[in-house]
Amino acid sequence: MTTLTAWRFPTPDGADHVEETLLSLQKQGLLQVHDAAVVTWPEGRERPRTKQLNNLAAAGALSGAFWGLLFGLIFFVPLLGAAVGALGGALGGSLADVGIDDDFIAGVRGEVKPGTSALFLLTSDAVVDRVHEALPEGAAELIRSNLSQQDEAKLREVFAA
Repeated sequence: MTTLTAWRFPTPDGADHVEETLLSLQKQGLLQVHDAAVVTWPEGRERPRTKQLNNLAAAGALSGAFWGLLFGLIFFVPLLGAAVGALGGALGGSLADVGIDDDFIAGVRGEVKPGTSALFLLTSDAVVDRVHEALPEGAAELIRSNLSQQDEAKLREVFAA
């Protein structure tokens, strides 16, 4: 099963530093990254900077348009006015089919603020405890996923340990 997760880092560059670790985990067969994107939001900036991590993505990865739509709904729609907000709501509704609903969007919007960063991963076949061991302690906090409540609780439990 493919899983979309959003991870928050306590520093603006924290998510950028994980790319090499993810590449290593993927080479070891401990994680299959289908696509990934990073949001960095330094203090004092009005909006975050976003980028797709193309060197991690498998063949057939999501397009930049997907990430653009998702990040637009999360970070920019409230700033663009009601007309664009209504359009975003309509488009956002179609994302619910892949596990991205209003709760996912609102949750990420509430957690990723200036001074932090986030990593968005579309993965499968993760060996969760080995992935956890590879990340620096306290480096990442799971903020949202499209997993069931029970599976997300298990994932949170591993990363909280």
